[in-house]
Amino acid sequence: MTVTAEPRTLTFREAFREGLREALAGDDRVFLMGEDVGRYGGCFAVSQGLLEEFGEERVRDTPLSESAFVGAGIGAALGGALPIVEIMTVNFAMLALDQIVNNAATLRHMSGGQLSVPLVVRIPTGPGRQLAAQHSHTLEGWFAHVPGLRVVAPATLEDARGMLATALADPDPVLVFEQIGSYGVRGELAADPGPVDLDRAAVRRAGSDVTVVAYGGTLAPALDAAAELATGDLSAEVVDLRTLRPLDTATVLESVARTHRLLVVDNAWRTGGPGAEIVARVAEEALDELDAPVERIGAVEVPVPYARQLEEAALPSVGRIVEAARRAVA
Repeated sequence: MTVTAEPRTLTFREAFREGLREALAGDDRVFLMGEDVGRYGGCFAVSQGLLEEFGEERVRDTPLSESAFVGAGIGAALGGALPIVEIMTVNFAMLALDQIVNNAATLRHMSGGQLSVPLVVRIPTGPGRQLAAQHSHTLEGWFAHVPGLRVVAPATLEDARGMLATALADPDPVLVFEQIGSYGVRGELAADPGPVDLDRAAVRRAGSDVTVVAYGGTLAPALDAAAELATGDLSAEVVDLRTLRPLDTATVLESVARTHRLLVVDNAWRTGGPGAEIVARVAEEALDELDAPVERIGAVEVPVPYARQLEEAALPSVGRIVEAARRAVA
């Protein structure tokens, strides 16, 4: 008799933790380091219980110096380890820009291919939790600008659970941007979700009237908007980018060739953001496919407010996505 495992209900926080536990258990070269990842269990409780399970050699609390411990992670990777470095929130990643951009991203090139930096940096990111202007940034686009880095943004439980394993297998540095607003969101995870492909975007909902491109924290509102549009006989195809560098332009172009309309949704500010790059590539490679001007939704260009109603007003919403999709089709 064949026993089929049932899907499980869990939070994104628990899915990320399962990925970490599997990585630590599966390879002695893997270790986790960062501020409060051990005894405190992580700023967002993702690493809770891992110190007790794997010990202080494998789960290491660090001093409050992002440049120092990201640099230590680069050195460990060069020495043959597989370090997972957690930066508490994305704004603190600015304190490690020199290590990430000048060292991790360049060493393979500068050594003529002799050096690999198999480093994974986990970075909680994004708005939605009333963490105010200094802790609500969406800066994935900054890092996606840099050759030598892989930049990924898990938006589903399957990707939250499985992206880490694929990232650890990459010989080059991978930055994993985890949505702070999603940690407590509960959903259903397949019993055997399989490996995660970091090279291809995913069509999360098929459609025929308009392509909606999203990633990370904007995937959920994009899917909700597509469901609302469907009640009015408008069919939206939702593409989850998953990886911002290298960008899977082909999947986006294939979708635009089917729908002939494009809407890009991004929690980052519009100016110079990932959404602008998507629009530019479609304009360069598939302009003749478009039957309407491109629609683009981003965060309002102000520091993210603390007050909940102002924060919500500053960010892409289901209502704004629905309106933009209807404009594109009209």
